This record gives sequence, structure tokens and C-alpha cells, in this order.
Amino acid sequence: MSNFDPAALAQFTGTERYYRIAPKFLITDGVKYLAENVGCYWLLDAAISHLVQLGTADWFVLVRLVVQSDAAVLTLEDGNGRVHRKQAIPYTDFPAPQQVLYACWDGEHWVLMLTGEY
Repeated sequence: MSNFDPAALAQFTGTERYYRIAPKFLITDGVKYLAENVGCYWLLDAAISHLVQLGTADWFVLVRLVVQSDAAVLTLEDGNGRVHRKQAIPYTDFPAPQQVLYACWDGEHWVLMLTGEY
């Protein structure tokens, strides 16, 4: 985590490459940077597990991690305030108070991306 610079996330305004992390799940350059530099592949795994349960009826899902002290709450929302899923995370060392990712269904895969990559 010592390599993580939160300001660096702003440089990701698109992606040059997609990375497969599960059969129907891809991540962008920015999410890969985040996962590698923060060590938060667990966040992607948690989001994936909820997206599998949600299905693909809603093609856009907002994934929000809110950290308080050393615990967090993960929510998956429709982008308009409606919560699809909520999960308490009893311990995390995630270095920011909040992280938002977008999950978009492209007809074949869920693509997890930083908000600036949308």
C-alpha cells in the first residue's frame, strides 16, 4: 500500500486494456492500478459476488465502499440512490474514506471501472 497515491486515480480517464479477473468480469487500467497498489482485490471479489446475484437486468451498478475507522460498508446501488445490496466489512485497511467504482454490463461481461473511466 505504500505505493498508493490517491491523486493518481484522476489520471485514468479511459482504458487502453481490459483485464479478465473472472469468466464474465473485466477490469480497466485504473481498477487494476487501484487493486495492485492498495491490495484490494478483495473489494473486486466482493463486488463480483454481489453482481452475480443481481444478474444483468440493470446494466449499470454503482459500487461504493465507505470506510469508517477500520471497518467499512460496501453497497451496490442503481446510481439513483436505490440500494441493491449492502455488506458490512468488519475490518479493512483501505487507505481512503470512500471509493466508488462503476460496474457496466456490456452484453457479455461486467466491466468494473473508476468513475473517471466511464
